[in-house]
Amino acid sequence: MASISASTLLFFSLVFSLSPVILSASVVEDLTKLQPPPDFNSTIMTNCFNNPSLRYCNSSPMDLMEIFRFTIVASHLCNESKNPNCADSFPKIDLRSRPKVAPLYLSFSFFWKYCPLTILLIDLSNNSLKGSFPIEVLNCTQIQALDLSHNKLSGDVPVQSFSSLTNLIVLNLSYNHFSESKMSDTEFFKRFNASSFLHSGLLPDRKKFSMKVVLLLVCFPILVIVTVGCFGCLCLRRPDFLPRMFRRKNKFTPPMLKAATGGFSRKNLVGKSEGVDIYKGVLRDGTEVRIEIYWDDMSRESRRRFIEECKVVTQLCHKNMVQVLGWCNSRRMRAIVTEWMDGKNVEIWISESAPPWKQRLKILMGVVNGMCYLQEEWPEVGYDLRTSSVLLSDELEPLISRFKLGDQSSSSRKIYEFGLFLLEILVNKIPSGHEFQSSEHGFIDHVRMHYPRNLRKVIDEKIKMTERIFDQAEKVIGLGLMCTDQSGSHHHLQLGQISNIITRAYESWDVLDSPVQNRSYVDKGKGHKHTQ
Repeated sequence: MASISASTLLFFSLVFSLSPVILSASVVEDLTKLQPPPDFNSTIMTNCFNNPSLRYCNSSPMDLMEIFRFTIVASHLCNESKNPNCADSFPKIDLRSRPKVAPLYLSFSFFWKYCPLTILLIDLSNNSLKGSFPIEVLNCTQIQALDLSHNKLSGDVPVQSFSSLTNLIVLNLSYNHFSESKMSDTEFFKRFNASSFLHSGLLPDRKKFSMKVVLLLVCFPILVIVTVGCFGCLCLRRPDFLPRMFRRKNKFTPPMLKAATGGFSRKNLVGKSEGVDIYKGVLRDGTEVRIEIYWDDMSRESRRRFIEECKVVTQLCHKNMVQVLGWCNSRRMRAIVTEWMDGKNVEIWISESAPPWKQRLKILMGVVNGMCYLQEEWPEVGYDLRTSSVLLSDELEPLISRFKLGDQSSSSRKIYEFGLFLLEILVNKIPSGHEFQSSEHGFIDHVRMHYPRNLRKVIDEKIKMTERIFDQAEKVIGLGLMCTDQSGSHHHLQLGQISNIITRAYESWDVLDSPVQNRSYVDKGKGHKHTQ
């Protein structure tokens, strides 16, 4: 305390004479058991009257019990300082190497709040103090030296609270575990040399800095290389794991197809022929696909043409065509990936069910519409019109599913194939062992031989025939025969004409006003003339 008066000295004498246990008992026991003497209140009042600079005199309201405890703590610290005049002068708190006592004194916040002004040095070093910085000691703003070294303090140092310690000239925070902060950038930090902060965690550790530099210069490039390598591997093998913006559109890889088919599992194999395996697969995004895999070897030039052709068919967009999603081209395999269709092909649909006349016309109209689209938009793309290769959607829309990439078929050849497709839809299959069964030309001649007089013998018996349907069937079959006529003696129909005829038949069921009327066919090898 600053200039403690004689009455205070008498008070300390009074306290010390209360019991011989006081000096030997702990501070906690003293504070628990002792009560202020009867004249404590008047003594304090007299002290504050004589010396108003005493810090506790400024407390409001004045808590006499706290002041009493403050006095007990001060008396113990006076004894610890071994200063014979401590009641009159209290220059330092020296609790170094007292790990059991130091934390106890730090717990009396009232004492530190009203720290005696005579204290100029606080030494709490080598006490194994734990936890955060003991900010209470900074209430002794008049101190000139503070030593908290060789402890286990951690966390941040309250730099802002040091600003009031204008007289502080000696500081030692060495050998602690404080968090490295921007303390080294403050003006307060610059008042002291590095020895004040050795191994405190506050100084930038050069070894750590060097390690960071090494890690930055060595590990970072390695990390970049590994990251780029992984990214490149994903791009090359499994681009479906990448965001869409990084994927190559329509490009599939063997690992992608392998994953989609469960490792090319047998249970996903839905078709097989020489050199071609057809799988059902599920892409990573859940899309069901049909995958045609070709295992034949191709030259580099052939593979280049294959890719260019695939780029074309992936752009086809029509309701009567299966959507081609992409392709795969590697040294071991080629593949075409299309949307998956659960429906049957036309051949199975005709054989397993009894589709009515108008549904058959709808199939023909859809196929012709797809042909017109390709002729107008993509004339270089050919297609397969066999009933086994034209699929049906759930709405019974025909879907051309096989494209002849780079096909150079003439328009007359395509019309011929449509005519054959038309006849296969409407005419019975030739019984086994029949003389005309061996080829498509034999099939056509078989139909032509019965047209028109014995047409009922060749029309599919599953069609529920009426006179009106029979009349239309006669005209449509005649159209098919005209499309397949390759004799060159007649002018062939154009695709647009065929489309108009089929559409009118489907929409109105009126008698077809077609070029087939008033035409004559001569049965090859028979010499019979049929008038339409």
